[in-house]
Amino acid sequence: MRIVENPEMPGRAQNCPKADFQESSDQVTVQMKVLSSCHSSRASSLLPGFIICFLTCSVHRMGSAKFTVIGPPDPVAAILGQEAVLPCHLSPRMSAANMEVRWFRPEFVSFVHLYRDGKDQYEGQMPEYEGRTELLKAGLTDGNVPLRILNIRPSDEGQYHCFVQDGTFYEETVLELRVAGLGSAPLISVEGHQDGGIRVVCRSAGWYPEPEVLWKDFNGQRLPSLSETKSRGDNNLFETETVLIVTEHSNQNLSCCIRNTVLNQDKESAVYIADLFFPRVNPLMATLSVILVVLFAFIGLTVYLFKMKAKLTEEVVKRDLEIGKRNIEIDLRDKEISKRDTEIDLRDKEINKREKRNCSIRDKEIRWRRSVAPTEEVNVTLDPDTAQSQLVLSEDGKSVRWGDTWQNLPDNPERFDSRACVLGCEGFTAETHCWEVEVGDGELWAVGVARESVRRKGWISLSPEQGIWAVGQCGGQFRALTSPEAPLPLSQVPSRIRVCLDCDRWQVTFSDAGDGAPIFTFPPGSIPRERIRPWFWLGVGGSRLSLCP
Repeated sequence: MRIVENPEMPGRAQNCPKADFQESSDQVTVQMKVLSSCHSSRASSLLPGFIICFLTCSVHRMGSAKFTVIGPPDPVAAILGQEAVLPCHLSPRMSAANMEVRWFRPEFVSFVHLYRDGKDQYEGQMPEYEGRTELLKAGLTDGNVPLRILNIRPSDEGQYHCFVQDGTFYEETVLELRVAGLGSAPLISVEGHQDGGIRVVCRSAGWYPEPEVLWKDFNGQRLPSLSETKSRGDNNLFETETVLIVTEHSNQNLSCCIRNTVLNQDKESAVYIADLFFPRVNPLMATLSVILVVLFAFIGLTVYLFKMKAKLTEEVVKRDLEIGKRNIEIDLRDKEISKRDTEIDLRDKEINKREKRNCSIRDKEIRWRRSVAPTEEVNVTLDPDTAQSQLVLSEDGKSVRWGDTWQNLPDNPERFDSRACVLGCEGFTAETHCWEVEVGDGELWAVGVARESVRRKGWISLSPEQGIWAVGQCGGQFRALTSPEAPLPLSQVPSRIRVCLDCDRWQVTFSDAGDGAPIFTFPPGSIPRERIRPWFWLGVGGSRLSLCP
């Protein structure tokens, strides 16, 4: 037995043995009550009680009847614009007049047609079926519940569910509707000569679904077509066009057949092309035609050669003029280049004079500054208590390199633990102090100064904000570690860098130790007035840094 919890949503019901047991118990209770009634009736009147007992049992038996919904096993074919009847009936045959009959696709709630409470219900019907459906009620008492659909459309094609419910019991079946449309009769037209024969075209429209098109000869044999085109029009119906080339004495009697594969019906048109429609060739006219063609070809070739000669002569003259014009332009450009070269030479001489003058002035200024504020050359050594554990210091404390492994060193407060940095042992608070560092050709390094109170633990930024003033090589570019970093436009990175710390002006200057050329200077007052120490950094895989004597 099948139980429906919500009649508006099929598929929710399940076979429930508990429900069957309850229903069976109810039936036993009802029968016991009926027998009791029959027994009481027998005491009063035997015949009336028997009739009441019989009718009650019959009504109860009818209320619990089961049935099966049956539809056609094969698809139902329907013709466009006409009506179609989808058959459906109950087995065994019984009245469906007081049952619910629902036709839907594919949603249960949005139905194609609904019959309930003895009449048709249209609220909730699919809009495309409004006014086009009818439940044929003539056979309702025999269990026939067919659906009639008017004015068949291509969109009507597909599956339909026939659902019948009586009380809490329901059944359904699924059937398929195939829509077909017969188009117009084939129209055959002759459209001129092609490929030594006559071009014949067959056209037709209004077919559904896509039809099968073929040419046939007088004996019904299929003929290969030159081309075939099928398309859908605005009404969603198919139009077809096929082309055939007919040659003389071959398939002059032919027909075009278009078949609907759903209905197994076709429409055919025939045509016969008489011999007089094929082109005739007279031998004399053919010879004359060949002579005329050759003559005209010779005349045309002669005229073409004369025109080509004139055109070539004109092009040669134009090219000579263009070459002469280009030569003049080249001479003018050479003179302009020579003039510019002269100007560049004069400007270079002037620049050299200015550079010599500036160098002289700068040398005098340096000598004067050194005389006024003498510079102390410092013998810097590296402080091993500050070196990060991956840095390896030399025994004399004059060089540092990157180690392959972490060293087992005490984690004292002075030691850097993240950045591969090391400080010099010396610290300065007054006067000017200079030292030189050999950086080699490494790609990841930096040298400069740092506050003695610079942060040693955790990740630090190599910038003045963190108490570090330096220059270095990073990412293939030589730059000052300002904030943000400033690229230094040097043609070649120096191999030795001179670091000068001026504690009177609180600035640090970097220069090329080889030729004394300035590299970068942090502005005066940029360094705080506290103890400052030399600072060194090596990147991953960096080369050695060495302090020069």
